Amino acid sequence: MKKAYFNIERQFERLVSIVTKILGNSISFILAFILVIFWWITNLPTSKDLHQNIGDIIFGTTFLSLFIIQKSFNRYSALIHLKINELISSHEPANNSVMNTSQKTEQEIVEMSKEYIETDDSIEIELDNALKEINIENQI
Repeated sequence: MKKAYFNIERQFERLVSIVTKILGNSISFILAFILVIFWWITNLPTSKDLHQNIGDIIFGTTFLSLFIIQKSFNRYSALIHLKINELISSHEPANNSVMNTSQKTEQEIVEMSKEYIETDDSIEIELDNALKEINIENQI
């Protein structure tokens, strides 16, 4: 059951990745823009209801904004990934398994974050013990 869920999750993440790339593509925006203009040209002059016309304009503008926002997010995300990968690769003791995490599944990312939380907890315990030892030495 767990394996079936993992396969479904992986396929869904691939689908999301493909859709994200399509929505962030400039050709997709141009096609959507043409579609919205065609829709406005055919519907706005024939409708007598001002509220419906305003709603159609707002809806079309919002629809086009989806493509613009997705394009800017894709660009921003790619830049952040590039910068982080450069920082990781330039730091010798860094764990290179965190590079290209955008290609990992959500479950794999959760597992990796659990490892870092456990590492962080163990570092805090070691730090607390070291501080206690320093305090004991200072008291003597």
